[in-house]
Amino acid sequence: MKICVLGLDLSIGKHSVKDVRLDQLHQLVSAKKKTYVQVEIVPQQDLKDADYLLVNEDFRLELILKDLEFVETRLSRATEDKEIQLLKRLKEALEQEKFASTLSFSCEEKALISTYGLVTSKPIVVVSKDTAVEPDVLLAQALKESGYISFFTLGDKENRAWLIKKGTTALEAAGCIHSDIQRGFIRAEIIAFEDFIKTKGESEAKRQGFMRLEPKEYIMQDADIVNFRFNK
Repeated sequence: MKICVLGLDLSIGKHSVKDVRLDQLHQLVSAKKKTYVQVEIVPQQDLKDADYLLVNEDFRLELILKDLEFVETRLSRATEDKEIQLLKRLKEALEQEKFASTLSFSCEEKALISTYGLVTSKPIVVVSKDTAVEPDVLLAQALKESGYISFFTLGDKENRAWLIKKGTTALEAAGCIHSDIQRGFIRAEIIAFEDFIKTKGESEAKRQGFMRLEPKEYIMQDADIVNFRFNK
């Protein structure tokens, strides 16, 4: 996960995004290691390679104006009616100070927009708080607002948080850990975070009926605690 940060005091490089929920689980389940979700902060010159942007409010208008300039130039040269209509929609949205990412597009339009390199077509999280806010808080806020959630795996070697998009299935989540787990997927043993904390661990959660066996189509929920059953 690459994040371009503009106007905020976050150092370039890899960052572990601390999660108090993983801290709580680590107190209940003994493991040699605790691994948070990791993201990479990239400089402004690598903006086009970033998965999303985390920006200070002062940069918001600057990004919109940059895209608007491109769209207006492109519109003055466009000859195909479909592209002209698309560019007009983009121009109208940008003039209303909306990001391109807030609009809905057909597959054909998405393919065309991808060639434009519009900055505001990427997910953007605008931070209006004081830049002195803790980096972990800013990054966690950005992940949440960009539509990401975490699930947890617990074991003797490692207690770990995994980052996925909202709407990810159990089968897809298994693939985040290892392709072999996805390939041999049988079922996902799921315990909701609140139930795990309430019962103080897996054994009691099972005894009270809080563990569920879910199929590959199951939509993962934020903070699910998962053990994947699979054929080796």
